[in-house]
Amino acid sequence: MNGTITKRCGCRDAVTGKQLGASCPKLRQRTHGLWNLVQELPPRKDGTRRRFRRSGYSTKGEAQTDIDALRALLDIADKKTDPDGRARIADLLETVAASGEDLPDYTETKRRFATGQSLTQHMTVAEWLDAWLVGKKALRKSGETRYEVDIRCHLKPRIGHIRLDRLTVQHLDEMFAGIAETNAEIVDANMERRTALDALKAIPWKGAENRGRRKFLKAAIDEMEPFRRITGPATQKHIRDTLRAALNTAIIRGAITFNPASYVELTAAKRPKAMVWTDERVEMWLRTGEKPSAVMVWTPEQAGQFLDFLADTDNRLYALFHLITFRGLRRGEACGVRWSDYARTAREMTIAVQLVQDGWEVIESAPKTDSGERVISIDEYTDEVLEAHRTKQAAERCQWGPAWVETGRMFTQDDGDRIHPGWLTDQFEKLVELSGLPPIRLHDLRHVAASLMLAAGVDVKIVSETLGHSDSRITRDIYQSVMPKAAREAAEATAAMVPRGAVRAPAPIPPTTPVEAAVAAVEQDGLTTATHEGAKIIAFRPRKVSA
Repeated sequence: MNGTITKRCGCRDAVTGKQLGASCPKLRQRTHGLWNLVQELPPRKDGTRRRFRRSGYSTKGEAQTDIDALRALLDIADKKTDPDGRARIADLLETVAASGEDLPDYTETKRRFATGQSLTQHMTVAEWLDAWLVGKKALRKSGETRYEVDIRCHLKPRIGHIRLDRLTVQHLDEMFAGIAETNAEIVDANMERRTALDALKAIPWKGAENRGRRKFLKAAIDEMEPFRRITGPATQKHIRDTLRAALNTAIIRGAITFNPASYVELTAAKRPKAMVWTDERVEMWLRTGEKPSAVMVWTPEQAGQFLDFLADTDNRLYALFHLITFRGLRRGEACGVRWSDYARTAREMTIAVQLVQDGWEVIESAPKTDSGERVISIDEYTDEVLEAHRTKQAAERCQWGPAWVETGRMFTQDDGDRIHPGWLTDQFEKLVELSGLPPIRLHDLRHVAASLMLAAGVDVKIVSETLGHSDSRITRDIYQSVMPKAAREAAEATAAMVPRGAVRAPAPIPPTTPVEAAVAAVEQDGLTTATHEGAKIIAFRPRKVSA
């Protein structure tokens, strides 16, 4: 298995025209000719001989360095005990010799050899992402879809062609720079289309000239790109997280040793700040039609007005929205809850399933997180609402007769079929508009539920468990900003802690409601105020009492 190093040149015999080869007299000169190496390799499986040949070295030392590197690579597999391993390495070197590539890195080859990976075939990022996603057996359908979208729409088109072991941070920086450029193009295209649509609306319908202008402008609009959404900071972060998770698995399996996705810096994705619909914000919304934030929360009074509106119009979804408002169920959980999940004697409801929307298809799955599988307590008022709803549902079952679809769900369509989560969102938006209240999202009813519980003095840990959060810190972070009344009371209590002179002492706040006046009267009589401290009065319509 010894290799040989020779020196040759391209000189030819003046008479015959044949190359002189090793007989050229000028080869003794240092600068004349080039050095070549030949290294014997283990034979092929069919027993045929093979060699590694390479030429073009300026010095003998350079050729000797590569000879030593070749022998080191061959020695990765033991000559006596691992002939198959040496054949694998020989296959690699034969491929390198044919392609003219640089000699493989010793450390990388040894690592790939030890982990049983192919030495002659190199997986691309796209191939690895496909294999990784197939191997994710424990994913929920929604999570699998999200990963698939990241891979199909962003990662494979931009970096899928790159060899997995050659992916760098620079590649990823260029990918996200490309996403930013695409975002700018989308914004410009959307603006152009919106401008054209506004111009179309401004053209009168009557008159031949106007009809011609409208026809021309419609044709131009049809040629434009449709409205598209940009890939925002939150989505970019998810794309990076998807890639990082896939590359971490590649590291565990020995395919790579470095995860470039862990070192990519992105613009921080800011969570929209939740705001309460105060009188001032409602007035601004009525005047301009603009929401102060993407996440808006009703006050207890506004939530009561909405539920009263549903009750007054005898809306069949009243019980569903009542349950979300007071107990904070997610949309899919409310659609999926079954009568068998409610133990009325103990007044406990088990959140065990949810209906998830995948495209427009509906799939039943476990709750969003492990903490989402929970047992929540039901108050007496909500129990009465649910029982009234059960009675109405029984009447609907009788009306439909054999055509009734038995799903066992607590909330259904009027024929018993399950409620589509997307349809429920559409219905909620229509009902909010009909009620005349400022708009919120269906998910924001969870914020209302949290606000009510916190305003009632419920411990944040219990609120977190009721909502199905994995950590009470999530509850604090999300709902701290939606408690302005509690914040004002805390500020007043703080100010009252500091003794001041009579002139500077804060004036007592006069009672504004009969309840507060009664509390003040009790305090003046010298009775204990412990039972009144922190009390919150929330005005909802009186409960219906069964005869």
